[in-house]
Amino acid sequence: MADQNKVYDVAIVGSGPGGYWAAVRAAEYGLSTVVIEKDEKLGGTCLLVGCIPTKAFLQNADVLDTLRNAAEFGVKTGDFSLQWDQVLNRKNKIVAKHSKGIEFLFRKNKVETVRGYARWAGPGVLEVENGGKKSQVKAKNIIFATGSSARMLPGLQADDRILTNVEILDLPAVPKRIVVIGAGAVGIEFASAFKRFGSEVTVLEMLPRVVPIEDDDIAKELEKALRKQKIDIHTSTKVDKVEKTAQGVNVTFTPPDGKAQVLQADKVLVAVGRKPMTEGMNLEKTKIQLDRGFIKTDGFMRTAEPNVYAIGDIVAGSPQLAHVASMEGLIAVGHIAGKKVQPIELGKVPNATYCEPQVASVGLTERAAKEKGLRYKVGKFPFVGNSKATILGNHEGFIKMIADEKDGTVLGIHMIGPLVTELLSEAALGLSLNIAVEEFMETIHAHPTLYEAMLDAANSVYGLTINM
Repeated sequence: MADQNKVYDVAIVGSGPGGYWAAVRAAEYGLSTVVIEKDEKLGGTCLLVGCIPTKAFLQNADVLDTLRNAAEFGVKTGDFSLQWDQVLNRKNKIVAKHSKGIEFLFRKNKVETVRGYARWAGPGVLEVENGGKKSQVKAKNIIFATGSSARMLPGLQADDRILTNVEILDLPAVPKRIVVIGAGAVGIEFASAFKRFGSEVTVLEMLPRVVPIEDDDIAKELEKALRKQKIDIHTSTKVDKVEKTAQGVNVTFTPPDGKAQVLQADKVLVAVGRKPMTEGMNLEKTKIQLDRGFIKTDGFMRTAEPNVYAIGDIVAGSPQLAHVASMEGLIAVGHIAGKKVQPIELGKVPNATYCEPQVASVGLTERAAKEKGLRYKVGKFPFVGNSKATILGNHEGFIKMIADEKDGTVLGIHMIGPLVTELLSEAALGLSLNIAVEEFMETIHAHPTLYEAMLDAANSVYGLTINM
């Protein structure tokens, strides 16, 4: 429990990627800092029930793929099978380790922690309730970093058969049949993992393509790859009804041809987006402006309430990504501490989807460039021409580079293929520095590596590709 007589420099509500980054940086700047967290463990959605456990599942699936293809590499494996209990144990160990790591960082940096639900109690004051007991935390500056929760379809509630990202992480067994509603990053990642775990997987998406925020060419290539893996995909499809039965769940949906169909499944994963966790915080008693529950801020993450900031998934117009929340946390704390900070350029935020094949991007899609009326050039290089991809036995996909026709400034880079979520680092740095295609072309890339494909993609913008 916090010292109720103390006035902290910064109080942060939430210990997810935004909250804990902000807390550590505030302490590094010499600001007295307290974090209020409702959960037993630190780390927020991303660590406890989001990014990290999901990627642990995907790593298990990658290991299975490696074993299934071991003969190609001259390795005789014999019988092997998925040990689901161990999958869950490993996932839980990873989560626990990193949650403890945040505790260590807080102790090391003298960040105090208060458990409970926080709500506004007046300027510079938060009321914290934990187990029926109430206390107060006072601070000169407050940062709300409460995150988001999964949206549910109208009339449905999450349980042991209708799942969100939370329930699916602790299933007692791999379901024989699972329907995934929503083909964004969350839906596609779980579809990719559970198909390789042995489930029959069907994906239903309301929009015309999977991973809708990605470049059209990437979405088409991914859908083709997923279908090749025997994942059943229905786009431009409306989900009419989800009903629990004695055996499992029935999902009624209408595809583009207008003929309703019924799917029988053991489980249904609802992955149709996320809503901000701002209810019950008394924000209506502040000057904070809300948009459908999201908090409006300026580029320095300031709200309309003096000395109150908001970061992460609760921010209106901000991408709901852990790495965005972290950077917003640093910006907010930097502003509080009087440091020189720059607002995020939302058009240069990297995106990563960790399915197989992986998808990664930063910058404008070709569709967006057209809609802006820009004159541009496109280069594309397939991984089939990359030596390291062949060595890995994984040369599906390509890198696509979009550049300004006049001066060669790179506008967007879009990738699908092996480990492109790691190749994204060069792309994101390049766009943040506003570099031109020629600068990619003049940078020596080590051989043989996957990231050489970035050089080839740059060369292809001007029709100068060597390896295709």
